[in-house]
Amino acid sequence: MITVLVADDHAMVRAGIVRMLEDAEGISVIAQAASGEEVISSCRVLRPHIVLMDVRMPGIGGLEATRKLKQIAPDTRVIALSAYDQEPMPSLLLKAGAAAYVTKGASEQEMVLAVRQVALGQRYLSPGVAQNMAFKQLNGDEGSPFESLSEREMQISLMIANCHKVQEIADNLHISSKTVNSYRYRVFEKLDISGDVELTLLAMRHGLIDAPET
Repeated sequence: MITVLVADDHAMVRAGIVRMLEDAEGISVIAQAASGEEVISSCRVLRPHIVLMDVRMPGIGGLEATRKLKQIAPDTRVIALSAYDQEPMPSLLLKAGAAAYVTKGASEQEMVLAVRQVALGQRYLSPGVAQNMAFKQLNGDEGSPFESLSEREMQISLMIANCHKVQEIADNLHISSKTVNSYRYRVFEKLDISGDVELTLLAMRHGLIDAPET
């Protein structure tokens, strides 16, 4: 039996994914989570085979939760879920340790296929994601300006764009606030921006974070 934890901050989306998976033979959803922190907490105890990880969630978010999960439960495999199929998000999740990247528009058959393949130790990309990544390499596209950032710079950029304070970031990453600010100013320089607001707007424009609800 393949055990799965479904993580998404929207209850209706979670319920739909759970229903799809539990209709499939040999798959059991053993837990649900609405934030990256809940994923980490549940996986410390339950150790599911697979986590279906929404990329955009409150708190530390899906990207950072994936990084942390690979440290505390390396045998648990992550399938990243996102409505966004453009770079750099797919590459970021794969570099962080995700075994698959599936768009939220995936059919029930595709979702189940991804779970089964990942459970067998294989990788999976939604066709649209794989196509975009392949075309980007073939065409030599410059892509997103965020691709110029290091992994740590990207990590801190996303936390800033999601309204985390410097000290909060420092505490979460176990580094000093001075180090966070050093990375922050380096990011501003690389992206040719001058502040947190510009960083947030740029991240929204490139699909890395959602626009605030009105």
